[in-house]
Amino acid sequence: MRKFIISTLIIALAVCIFAVGCGTGSSASTTTEKRTITDRLGRVVEIPSTVKKIVPLGNTPRMITYLGLANKVVGIGGMAPNMITPVTAYAYANKDLWANVPIVGTDASGATDYYPEQIISSKPDVILCSYTKELADEIQSKTGIPVVAVPMGTLFGKDYEDALRLLGDVCGAKDRAEEVISYINACLKDLATRASTIPDTDKPTVLGAAATFKGAHGIEGVYTKYAVFEAIAAKDVTKGISDKAGGVLVDKEKIIGWNPQYIFFDSGGVNLLKTDYAKNPDFYAHLQAVKDGSLYQYPSSTSYYSNVEIPIVNSYYVAGILFPEQFKDIVFKHKANEIFKFFLGADDYLSKLENAGAGYGKVTLGNN
Repeated sequence: MRKFIISTLIIALAVCIFAVGCGTGSSASTTTEKRTITDRLGRVVEIPSTVKKIVPLGNTPRMITYLGLANKVVGIGGMAPNMITPVTAYAYANKDLWANVPIVGTDASGATDYYPEQIISSKPDVILCSYTKELADEIQSKTGIPVVAVPMGTLFGKDYEDALRLLGDVCGAKDRAEEVISYINACLKDLATRASTIPDTDKPTVLGAAATFKGAHGIEGVYTKYAVFEAIAAKDVTKGISDKAGGVLVDKEKIIGWNPQYIFFDSGGVNLLKTDYAKNPDFYAHLQAVKDGSLYQYPSSTSYYSNVEIPIVNSYYVAGILFPEQFKDIVFKHKANEIFKFFLGADDYLSKLENAGAGYGKVTLGNN
């Protein structure tokens, strides 16, 4: 009997020790270490020390793609999958990975919206956005999930670097953020250095038309202070018409007055351009670029906010045409695919653009 009691006590003690051990383990596994960061809007946000699941909204889905964080996405702000084309490069490159990721917000047509219930059900560790303080606070209040706001990002600007660094810090990709920033700056330096050897007096005049802003446009939609041209110090005929970078509509007669030697069109506006040419061939007959056949297309730099990889490739494409001697060692196809691979992790992305009719090449109007 005594042996039985002792054995029973030993078993009971073992069970208690096991239970305590399991309880301690369970508590440790559910306790998440936190840290505090200050986002770009000056908001102090408490986030998990290790972020494994994210919901990117606004322009951050593109940025986290560049940072190699696409596999952490559990809900996303964006457009319907059937609307995505290769020009929206980050989304197209991730279309298989994100095939079953729910859309939890949209900024389509400039209208920002988000869906709190869907975000909550996605169970992210953190929500990333490029919105205002008021909207970031509102999303955090309605979801109970920390929201980190970063700059929208000016193309090739320092605020874009700030956004990448903050996202890299939050999501554990600091090294990749520095790598992306260094790569962008190396490309810009290479473009600028090569172009700087050409005197302005020897540079042909150029116009960026069929610009994409609030939809597609024909030749009357033009770019001003266009980053693609500024990267190579091109002789842009729109210089001085606006203090802001972006697309504007101009009187077509103004284009005749400028009479650029080269015109580059966003691929999305080329059909509008050709339709207008069929109706008004006399207008186009006045343009030197049309007479010389110096008309070209490239993919739009803008599709659901501004891309980064496409305008860098566009700059190399334009530079190779305007300044062939300075860029003669660059094989455009190889350079383009190198850039796309770096940002998107996709092989031969140039072919995907070409197959969608958004590639690089000459534009023919009538028999010119």
